[in-house]
Amino acid sequence: MSTVTRVTLVQNVPTGAPMLNDFKVETAPAPVEASLNANELIIRPLYLSCDPYMRGRLTGSGDRYPIDGLGVGIGDVVTGGMFKWESKFSLWRQATQEASYVNLIGALGMPGFTGYVGLVTLCQPKKGETVLVSAASGAVGQIVVQLAKARGLRVVATAGSDDKVEYVKSLGADVAFNYKTCGSFAKAIRQAAPEGVDIFFDNVGGEFLDATLNCMKPFGRIAECGMISQYNATSETAYHIRNLSQMINKKLTMYGYIVSDYYAKPAYKDFISEVAGLENAPQALLDLFEGSNFGKRVIKVASRGQKL
Repeated sequence: MSTVTRVTLVQNVPTGAPMLNDFKVETAPAPVEASLNANELIIRPLYLSCDPYMRGRLTGSGDRYPIDGLGVGIGDVVTGGMFKWESKFSLWRQATQEASYVNLIGALGMPGFTGYVGLVTLCQPKKGETVLVSAASGAVGQIVVQLAKARGLRVVATAGSDDKVEYVKSLGADVAFNYKTCGSFAKAIRQAAPEGVDIFFDNVGGEFLDATLNCMKPFGRIAECGMISQYNATSETAYHIRNLSQMINKKLTMYGYIVSDYYAKPAYKDFISEVAGLENAPQALLDLFEGSNFGKRVIKVASRGQKL
């Protein structure tokens, strides 16, 4: 059994877009069986998740999130699923069940459920309505496209390359366009949805959200899932929404939500973008903000059956 573990660390809090030199991968002493408590075990992960929301955790702003559960005892599990980017670590034993392990961090995991909650639970789509999905080739967007088609919606999708446009069409999108080459966002949206948009599932925010507000139908619904265009923005470079008055004029409803407030597991096809090696984890994260990622990105740390 190896006596060292490899771990990805943040050595500089990023300002704006993260850089490779903000991270480092180093070795550290690995947990050993003799040091474990009675209810601990050693884990060697096969895959680690890599998602845009992780940029929001690289803020250096201290304790941003409330810790729920006053009165929990030492060893009680308060939350699970948030592990270090490390090749070996220890954790408290929890009951689990066999599943398709890669998809547990894709369609069956947080991205799949995020799409389901935003589209189905919050926006309550009706057959025949038009839904616009931004960043439709990403981890969440690709699920939303399929969910919408399964419920009889007309799907308009956007993506950042011609290959991605073809991919979302293969998932069932009725119309898809490349937002990087379409010119005017508002003109492209109106051309794709001339009668207007009933539901906007937004993963992008910024200028695209602003343009879409003008293209919504009265009583339209917006699921504000993410704002990847703004994650690396500073107070000086952040985009300021100009068309917010359309929320009043068109009687729109916008839902902001955190998926951990809900829980279920829909099973839909997703595309896994696999990066091999913990040493490539920082670049895998940076790629999410440079438009070079397809679907759900994961980091392969080890193979099944590989010894600890």
